[in-house]
Amino acid sequence: MHHPIALIGAGPSGLAGARALDAAGLDFVGFEASSDVGGLWDIDNPRSTVYESAHLISSRTTTEFAEFPMDSSIDYPGHRELVRYFGAFADRFDLRRRFRFGTRVVRVEPVDGDASGQRGWLVTSEGPEGRRTETFSAVVLANGTLAEPNVPAFRGEFAGEIRHSSAYKRAQEFAGKRVLVIGAGNSGCDIAVDAVHHAASVDLSVRRGYWFVPRYLFGKPSDTLNQGRPLPARIKQFVDSRVLKLFTGDPVRFGFPKPDYKIYESHPIVNTLVLNHLGQGDLRVKPDIDRFEGSTVHFADGSSADYDLLLLATGYRLDYPFVDREHLDWTGDAPELYLNVFPRSFNGLAVLGMIEASGIGWEGRAEQARLLGRYLKAVQDAPASAARFRAQAAKPWPDLTGGYRYLGLARMSYYVNKDAYRGTVRKLTETLPDPARAPRAAATTAATAEHEGVRA
Repeated sequence: MHHPIALIGAGPSGLAGARALDAAGLDFVGFEASSDVGGLWDIDNPRSTVYESAHLISSRTTTEFAEFPMDSSIDYPGHRELVRYFGAFADRFDLRRRFRFGTRVVRVEPVDGDASGQRGWLVTSEGPEGRRTETFSAVVLANGTLAEPNVPAFRGEFAGEIRHSSAYKRAQEFAGKRVLVIGAGNSGCDIAVDAVHHAASVDLSVRRGYWFVPRYLFGKPSDTLNQGRPLPARIKQFVDSRVLKLFTGDPVRFGFPKPDYKIYESHPIVNTLVLNHLGQGDLRVKPDIDRFEGSTVHFADGSSADYDLLLLATGYRLDYPFVDREHLDWTGDAPELYLNVFPRSFNGLAVLGMIEASGIGWEGRAEQARLLGRYLKAVQDAPASAARFRAQAAKPWPDLTGGYRYLGLARMSYYVNKDAYRGTVRKLTETLPDPARAPRAAATTAATAEHEGVRA
């Protein structure tokens, strides 16, 4: 009996997956907990972690889907324009009809406990029609990487308010408060800049140094320079670190620690406004936290200060809560997946969007999805080609670092170099048959009809 594929999530990666599966002529059913497409970029989505001032930190032309350029001249669009873009993308390729909106997946498990996945997967969901369990031939996890807050433990107890940045929406929330932002990643710096306009005071607690990249260099979005001509890692690090010092100066003079790593070995901070506000005295850099005591925060250097609100800009944890980790070869900080997509066993599960890289954009995720679409189509129609592809994973895996020595942090555990990754994915995609060049099977209506499965 033929079963469709399940696709979980309708954010950027989910839409890329839906487009690729549809283009490959595959029968699939999409699940989205929210009421529409857009994922975290839809600020009205209850699970959204974006805030009112959120914009892309990569430029429009390096981020958009190649087959659907954004109808905008804005270099760094905000979240509302991005939601319109995803809606237009879904309309252009008629993808909304493939999703069940308002439907949350609560469990994914192999049929009859067969971890090989050869018998398919049971997907249990809760939606407008209640709770039900259905059988699928494969399951694609595209529910994003920035939804589950990472909340570190601290010594002592704080008497004021503690919130994670995932709950922050508007700068007015800081009005009149003494604020400490903990963490100086891109969100932490954005939020600190927001806070200086409303808070009584703003401090920024950091553990390590950062490289700051301006949004514009030589009058152009900085990530559009040197496109298509990747330099070797050492040369790019040498050149770019010196260019940045000319444009941004040395962040150490503003109170940041000196980075103990080279540029691009961790995600750079695309926000130089925070340096401006430091130079104006609107906020201060503080060291790592030692402990809390009432409303007082004691820092690692022996200093202390009182605050009303601690805002934890401490990032997110990978979270695929509906499937047991063993099925994703997940024993460390992230699943160990071939090309960040496939478990070694090729058990019918796949992950889209578990990649981070400077400048990889949504097109990098679309290429990832096209590879997956071709592979799943080959499983159905060209099993010998699918077997040859699987055999590649038995060999030493390709180096996706591009020569960079990334920091050994949890948030860097699925980081890749965009040029190395995209080049590898494109090369391996060409080893699989292209469904567009083969006679297309009659269009199925199963994805839009009621899929009859096992009722819970």
